[in-house]
Amino acid sequence: MKKTIKLAVVAALALGTTSAFATNGSALIGEGAKTRGMAGTGIGMSHGAESALTNPALITSVSGTEISFGGTLFMPKVKSTNNLSNIGGSNGSADSASDKNVIPEVSLATKVNDNFYWGVGMWGTAGMGVDYRNDAAQMNMVTNLQLMQFGVPLAYTTSGFTVAVTPILQYGSLDINYEAPAAFSAYSAYETTKGVGVSQDLKLGYALGASYSISGLTVGAVYKSQIDMEYKGVLSKTVDLFTSTQTYNNDKLSTPAEIGAGVSYTFSGNTIALDYKQIKWSSAKGYEDFEWKDQNVIAVGYEYATESWAARVGYNYSKSPIEEQSTSYTNSVGLGGGTINTFNELGFPGIVQSHFAIGGTYNFSKTTSFDLAYTYAPEVSNTYTNFASQDITTKHSQTGISAQLNYTF
Repeated sequence: MKKTIKLAVVAALALGTTSAFATNGSALIGEGAKTRGMAGTGIGMSHGAESALTNPALITSVSGTEISFGGTLFMPKVKSTNNLSNIGGSNGSADSASDKNVIPEVSLATKVNDNFYWGVGMWGTAGMGVDYRNDAAQMNMVTNLQLMQFGVPLAYTTSGFTVAVTPILQYGSLDINYEAPAAFSAYSAYETTKGVGVSQDLKLGYALGASYSISGLTVGAVYKSQIDMEYKGVLSKTVDLFTSTQTYNNDKLSTPAEIGAGVSYTFSGNTIALDYKQIKWSSAKGYEDFEWKDQNVIAVGYEYATESWAARVGYNYSKSPIEEQSTSYTNSVGLGGGTINTFNELGFPGIVQSHFAIGGTYNFSKTTSFDLAYTYAPEVSNTYTNFASQDITTKHSQTGISAQLNYTF
């Protein structure tokens, strides 16, 4: 077991070499090509082994053992226009160079007997980041958050009802670097160049799932625990530059809790699925300091399946968790509205809202199949007031291609 965990962490380091903007805030809409091909729906619809994180109760659809491995080529397009001219800085626009990211996924589920199923998996689950290292107007800002989870789903089923748990080990890394204008010393006694290097953490969490199936109808529910990650010296030594009192001392950036429910109905090869979940950003450490709001996520998906192939479409919507803060506002930890706007819009702009998906599966044989999915989030544009009391505008859109190979035996 220890050897497996070490391998998972090594893979996280090797494959997570670039930051990944996700879709609902900083959380991926789904892990696995089937789920992503239906825009994240899967709380009330089984996708086999890859259901381990979406709803572990639904791994019980495997007839023996199923292995799925693949990943997503994620391509965010982020552009920032920032005005720092009134404090001796620049005024201009730049595209983030962090525009191609690889997110891995490996899942296994196996049937032990008619009542008990278990599995193992490793998934890239969330992340965000920008790269403006050559642009003074964006303060040469480079941010990089990566999250990888290793989990072991355990499910018990009887008479159509299933309960499950997935213990989770989460690996995370965070890096923030930037350079403020030379005249910025008037705002802070701290040095104008910030960056302490990458900080990493390992923490435990869990996901709970339940489902009930009867006559083509499946209903499901899931709860994912908050995971309190701590990246020593990163936030506390970078956020302080924007404050006059240098009192911010929080290095925690928690993965928020989630609670959700879903339903699907299958008839004559057709399946319609609907999911609802809430992502609790407002109570997650770190995100609550930057005034992120809870997200209510609605996803709908459709699948048509035959013995040799399947086709999928989906739509996912969640309002951005980021809202503009007044420059006259100061929160309980001493962050002003302009500081909050600058960090959210420039460094962590998880602002996309609508997501469209299409996907499919081709069965090469009874044991081998291949999944493909394409996701697209249309551009969202925000203009807020930055810490220099000038405008900062962020434009953000996303595309993603997911591929996955499945083997059953």
